[in-house]
Amino acid sequence: MNRILMITLLLWVSINAQTQELLKLGDAVKILMENAYDIKVAENNNKIAINNTSLYANGYLPQLSGQSGVTYKYQDIKTENNDGTTTENKGSNTMNYNASIALNYTLFDGMYRSYNFEKSKELLNLSKLQVRQVIEKSMLDLFLAYYNVANLTESVQSLQETLDISKIRLLRVKYGVDYGRNTRLDLLNAEVDVNNDSINLLNSRQNLANAKRNLNVLMGREVSLEFTIDTLLNYEALLGLDVLLQRAKEENIRLLTAQKNVDLADYEIKLLKTNYVPTLGLRGAYVFNQTHNSEFAFIEDQRILGPQAELSLSWSIFDGGRTHVGIQNAKIAEETSMVQQEQMQKQVERDVINAYTTYKNSLFVLEAEKENLNTNKRNFNRSAEQYQLGQLTSIEFRQAQLNLLRAETSHNQAKYQAKIYELSLFKLTGDLMNMRF
Repeated sequence: MNRILMITLLLWVSINAQTQELLKLGDAVKILMENAYDIKVAENNNKIAINNTSLYANGYLPQLSGQSGVTYKYQDIKTENNDGTTTENKGSNTMNYNASIALNYTLFDGMYRSYNFEKSKELLNLSKLQVRQVIEKSMLDLFLAYYNVANLTESVQSLQETLDISKIRLLRVKYGVDYGRNTRLDLLNAEVDVNNDSINLLNSRQNLANAKRNLNVLMGREVSLEFTIDTLLNYEALLGLDVLLQRAKEENIRLLTAQKNVDLADYEIKLLKTNYVPTLGLRGAYVFNQTHNSEFAFIEDQRILGPQAELSLSWSIFDGGRTHVGIQNAKIAEETSMVQQEQMQKQVERDVINAYTTYKNSLFVLEAEKENLNTNKRNFNRSAEQYQLGQLTSIEFRQAQLNLLRAETSHNQAKYQAKIYELSLFKLTGDLMNMRF
C-alpha cells in the first residue's frame, strides 16, 4: 500500500511539473514590453511629443475662419436742425446682413516658428530617450527578479537533496540502533537534522513562491500564475575598459539626456531673441454686407461684396525689459545644463570603472566558488563512502553534508551575482536592450 501511494505521489509531482510554463528570459522580456504599465505611460507621452512635431502644431499653416450675422434696429429718431426746426422719424427700421470668410497667415515672425519647430523635434528626441530609460529600468528590474527566482529554484533543489540525504541517514541510524551500532543520541541528532532541513526547505519554497509572484507583477500578468525558470546562464565576452568607456560616452542614457537638455536650453534663448524682430502678417477676406434702411434714411439700401487684403507689420520696440531678463535667465539655465552635463560625464565614467572592476572580480570569485564546489563534492562523496563503511561518524558525515550545501549556495549566489553585475555594466554602456536572450 505504501509503495502504491509513493508511486502515485511521484506521478502527481511529475504531471504537475510538466503542466507549469517554462518561462525563458526572452519570453519574460516580451511579456514585459507588452504589459508593463510604466512603459505604456512613457510610450503615450512619446505619442504626444510626436503630435507636437507636426506642421499643425507649429503655426506653419494659415488660419481660415468664417462668420455671418444679422442685425435689426428699431429706433425713434429726433433731429434738431440749425435753423431751429425739428425732424422726427418714428419707427425707423434698419436691417443689416453680413458674412465673410477670412484667411490669416504669418509671413515672417523672426524665425520663432522655425526655432519652435526644431525645439519640438528635440523634445521628441528627449521623449524617446525617456522611453528608453523606462524600458532599461524595467528590464533591469525584470532581470534581477528573474535571476532571484532562478537562484531560489536552485536553492530549493539543493535543500531538497540535503533533506533526502538526511532522511536516508536517519533510516540508517534507526537500523543501527536496532542492531546496536548506533546510540539513541545518534538517532536524536539525525532526527534534529531532518527537522532542520525540512524547515529550511519550507522557508526556501516560500521565498521562491514570493519571488515568482513578484516577477509576475513586474511582467503585468496574473499574480499567482505558476511557472518554472531556465537556470542556464551565459556570460557575454568582456570588452576592454577603454571600449566600454567610449560606448558609455556615446550611448549612456543619462549622458544623452544631459546633452538634450543643453540643446533645449539653447533653443530657449533663440526663441526669446525673436521678440526683438518685427512680425509680418497677411490677411485676406471675401466680404458680403447688405443694409436696408428706412425710407427716412439718406441711403435706403447699401450692398458691399468683394475681396479684401491686408498686410500688417507689428514690432514690440520695448516690452519693459521682460525679454532682456528672460534671455539672461535662459543663458544661466543653459550654463547650468552644461555644468550638470560635465558632472554627469564624470559620474558615468566612475560608474563604468566601478562596474567593470566589480564584474571582473565577480568572475574571479565565481571561478573560485566553482573550484570550491568541486572540492566539496569530492569530499562529500568520499565521506559518504567512509560513512557507509562505518569509518566515519554520523556527526562527521553531517559536517561534510553541510559543507557541500554551503558550497552550492555560495556558488549559486556568485553565479547570479556575476550576471547581475554584467547587466548593470551593460546598462551603463547602453547595451542592455541589445542583449541576446
